[in-house]
Amino acid sequence: MTAPYRVVAVSGSLHEPSKTTALLRAIADAVAERADAEVQLIELTAIGPSLAGALRREDLPAHVEEQLVAIEQADLLIVGSPVYRASFTGLFKHLFDFIGQYDLVGKPVLLAATGGGERHALMIEHQLRPLFAFFQALTLPIGVYASNTDFDGYRVASEVLEARIALAAERALPLVGYAHSRAAELRPALV
Repeated sequence: MTAPYRVVAVSGSLHEPSKTTALLRAIADAVAERADAEVQLIELTAIGPSLAGALRREDLPAHVEEQLVAIEQADLLIVGSPVYRASFTGLFKHLFDFIGQYDLVGKPVLLAATGGGERHALMIEHQLRPLFAFFQALTLPIGVYASNTDFDGYRVASEVLEARIALAAERALPLVGYAHSRAAELRPALV
Protein backbone atom coordinates (compact mmCIF):
# COMPACT_ATOMS: atom_id res chain seq x y z
CA MET A 1 0.00 0.00 0.00
CA THR A 2 1.28 3.46 -0.91
CA ALA A 3 1.43 6.10 1.80
CA PRO A 4 -0.99 9.01 1.39
CA TYR A 5 0.32 12.08 -0.36
CA ARG A 6 1.51 14.80 2.01
CA VAL A 7 -0.30 17.94 0.86
CA VAL A 8 0.74 21.18 2.56
CA ALA A 9 -1.22 24.37 1.93
CA VAL A 10 0.44 27.65 2.94
CA SER A 11 -1.76 30.72 3.35
CA GLY A 12 0.04 34.04 3.13
CA SER A 13 -2.95 35.91 4.52
CA LEU A 14 -2.39 38.12 7.53
CA HIS A 15 -6.06 38.03 8.56
CA GLU A 16 -8.48 35.52 10.02
CA PRO A 17 -11.01 34.82 8.64
CA SER A 18 -9.45 34.96 5.21
CA LYS A 19 -10.63 34.48 1.64
CA THR A 20 -7.13 33.29 0.74
CA THR A 21 -7.27 30.59 3.42
CA ALA A 22 -10.79 29.63 2.29
CA LEU A 23 -9.50 29.28 -1.29
CA LEU A 24 -6.56 27.11 -0.21
CA ARG A 25 -8.87 24.89 1.85
CA ALA A 26 -11.14 24.43 -1.18
CA ILE A 27 -8.16 23.49 -3.38
CA ALA A 28 -6.78 21.07 -0.77
CA ASP A 29 -10.23 19.52 -0.34
CA ALA A 30 -10.47 19.04 -4.12
CA VAL A 31 -7.11 17.24 -4.15
CA ALA A 32 -8.10 15.09 -1.16
CA GLU A 33 -11.37 14.12 -2.90
CA ARG A 34 -9.37 12.73 -5.80
CA ALA A 35 -6.45 11.01 -4.05
CA ASP A 36 -5.42 9.55 -0.73
CA ALA A 37 -3.94 12.65 0.90
CA GLU A 38 -3.09 13.99 4.32
CA VAL A 39 -3.63 17.74 4.25
CA GLN A 40 -1.88 20.22 6.52
CA LEU A 41 -2.75 23.92 6.46
CA ILE A 42 -0.12 26.43 7.52
CA GLU A 43 -1.49 29.89 8.23
CA LEU A 44 0.70 32.94 8.68
CA THR A 45 -1.85 34.31 11.11
CA ALA A 46 -0.86 31.46 13.46
CA ILE A 47 2.91 31.39 13.03
CA GLY A 48 3.60 34.95 11.88
CA PRO A 49 4.31 36.48 15.28
CA SER A 50 6.96 33.80 15.97
CA LEU A 51 8.39 34.11 12.46
CA ALA A 52 8.59 37.87 12.06
CA GLY A 53 11.52 38.61 14.38
CA ALA A 54 13.77 35.75 13.28
CA LEU A 55 16.79 36.45 11.10
CA ARG A 56 18.14 32.89 10.88
CA ARG A 57 16.40 29.53 10.82
CA GLU A 58 18.03 28.51 14.08
CA ASP A 59 16.33 31.52 15.72
CA LEU A 60 12.88 30.06 15.05
CA PRO A 61 10.86 28.32 17.75
CA ALA A 62 10.26 24.57 17.42
CA HIS A 63 6.64 24.92 16.25
CA VAL A 64 7.70 27.10 13.29
CA GLU A 65 10.59 24.75 12.44
CA GLU A 66 8.03 21.93 12.27
CA GLN A 67 6.07 23.92 9.69
CA LEU A 68 9.20 24.50 7.59
CA VAL A 69 9.99 20.77 7.64
CA ALA A 70 6.41 20.02 6.58
CA ILE A 71 6.80 22.38 3.60
CA GLU A 72 10.11 20.79 2.62
CA GLN A 73 8.76 17.23 2.92
CA ALA A 74 5.42 17.81 1.18
CA ASP A 75 4.52 15.83 -1.91
CA LEU A 76 2.40 18.77 -3.11
CA LEU A 77 2.51 22.38 -2.01
CA ILE A 78 -0.50 24.60 -2.44
CA VAL A 79 0.58 28.18 -1.83
CA GLY A 80 -1.44 31.34 -1.90
CA SER A 81 -1.39 34.94 -0.83
CA PRO A 82 -3.68 37.88 -1.05
CA VAL A 83 -2.38 40.48 -3.48
CA TYR A 84 -0.73 43.15 -1.40
CA ARG A 85 0.86 46.09 -3.21
CA ALA A 86 1.09 44.11 -6.44
CA SER A 87 2.77 41.10 -4.82
CA PHE A 88 2.46 38.48 -2.08
CA THR A 89 2.67 39.54 1.56
CA GLY A 90 6.11 40.25 2.99
CA LEU A 91 5.67 37.69 5.75
CA PHE A 92 4.87 35.03 3.12
CA LYS A 93 8.23 35.78 1.46
CA HIS A 94 9.96 35.81 4.86
CA LEU A 95 8.62 32.30 5.53
CA PHE A 96 10.06 31.00 2.27
CA ASP A 97 13.38 32.73 2.97
CA PHE A 98 13.91 30.02 5.60
CA ILE A 99 13.25 27.10 3.24
CA GLY A 100 16.33 25.19 2.12
CA GLN A 101 17.43 26.30 -1.35
CA TYR A 102 17.30 22.76 -2.77
CA ASP A 103 14.47 21.34 -0.66
CA LEU A 104 11.76 22.12 -3.21
CA VAL A 105 13.56 20.88 -6.33
CA GLY A 106 11.05 19.07 -8.54
CA LYS A 107 8.24 19.52 -6.00
CA PRO A 108 4.82 20.21 -7.56
CA VAL A 109 3.49 23.58 -6.43
CA LEU A 110 -0.04 24.76 -7.14
CA LEU A 111 -0.15 28.57 -7.08
CA ALA A 112 -3.14 30.60 -5.89
CA ALA A 113 -3.96 34.19 -5.06
CA THR A 114 -6.87 36.38 -4.06
CA GLY A 115 -7.49 40.03 -4.75
CA GLY A 116 -10.10 42.72 -4.81
CA GLY A 117 -10.66 42.43 -8.56
CA GLU A 118 -9.57 40.69 -11.73
CA ARG A 119 -6.80 43.18 -12.48
CA HIS A 120 -4.59 41.48 -9.85
CA ALA A 121 -4.71 38.01 -11.43
CA LEU A 122 -1.27 38.25 -13.03
CA MET A 123 0.35 38.30 -9.58
CA ILE A 124 0.50 34.52 -9.88
CA GLU A 125 2.64 34.79 -13.02
CA HIS A 126 4.75 37.80 -12.13
CA GLN A 127 5.41 37.20 -8.43
CA LEU A 128 4.62 33.66 -7.24
CA ARG A 129 5.92 31.71 -10.23
CA PRO A 130 9.40 33.37 -10.20
CA LEU A 131 9.74 32.76 -6.45
CA PHE A 132 9.21 29.02 -6.87
CA ALA A 133 11.30 28.93 -10.05
CA PHE A 134 14.22 30.02 -7.85
CA PHE A 135 13.67 26.86 -5.78
CA GLN A 136 13.53 24.79 -9.01
CA ALA A 137 10.06 23.65 -7.98
CA LEU A 138 7.62 22.36 -10.55
CA THR A 139 4.91 25.00 -10.61
CA LEU A 140 1.71 23.77 -12.18
CA PRO A 141 0.86 25.58 -15.42
CA ILE A 142 -2.61 26.37 -14.09
CA GLY A 143 -2.97 28.74 -11.16
CA VAL A 144 -6.11 29.60 -9.26
CA TYR A 145 -7.02 33.26 -8.80
CA ALA A 146 -10.14 34.44 -7.00
CA SER A 147 -11.54 37.92 -6.54
CA ASN A 148 -13.94 39.16 -3.89
CA THR A 149 -16.94 38.44 -6.11
CA ASP A 150 -16.09 34.71 -6.09
CA PHE A 151 -16.94 34.42 -2.39
CA ASP A 152 -20.01 34.52 -0.20
CA GLY A 153 -18.42 35.74 2.99
CA TYR A 154 -15.50 33.35 3.40
CA ARG A 155 -16.86 30.50 1.29
CA VAL A 156 -16.17 29.85 -2.39
CA ALA A 157 -19.45 30.66 -4.12
CA SER A 158 -18.58 30.91 -7.82
CA GLU A 159 -19.25 27.98 -10.15
CA VAL A 160 -16.48 29.21 -12.45
CA LEU A 161 -13.98 29.24 -9.55
CA GLU A 162 -15.16 25.81 -8.38
CA ALA A 163 -14.55 24.46 -11.90
CA ARG A 164 -11.06 25.99 -11.99
CA ILE A 165 -10.25 24.46 -8.58
CA ALA A 166 -11.41 21.04 -9.82
CA LEU A 167 -9.32 21.39 -13.00
CA ALA A 168 -6.23 22.40 -11.01
CA ALA A 169 -6.64 19.40 -8.68
CA GLU A 170 -7.06 17.02 -11.64
CA ARG A 171 -3.97 18.36 -13.38
CA ALA A 172 -1.87 18.33 -10.20
CA LEU A 173 -2.26 14.69 -9.30
CA PRO A 174 -0.28 13.08 -12.15
CA LEU A 175 2.64 15.39 -11.34
CA VAL A 176 2.35 14.63 -7.63
CA GLY A 177 2.49 10.89 -8.33
CA TYR A 178 5.50 11.30 -10.60
CA ALA A 179 7.41 13.57 -8.18
CA HIS A 180 6.47 11.36 -5.21
CA SER A 181 8.05 8.33 -6.87
CA ARG A 182 11.21 10.24 -7.95
CA ALA A 183 11.74 12.59 -4.98
CA ALA A 184 15.15 11.23 -4.02
CA GLU A 185 16.41 11.33 -7.62
CA LEU A 186 15.29 14.94 -8.16
CA ARG A 187 17.18 16.41 -5.20
CA PRO A 188 20.74 17.34 -6.13
CA ALA A 189 23.62 15.77 -4.27
CA LEU A 190 25.24 18.50 -2.20
CA VAL A 191 28.92 18.11 -1.55
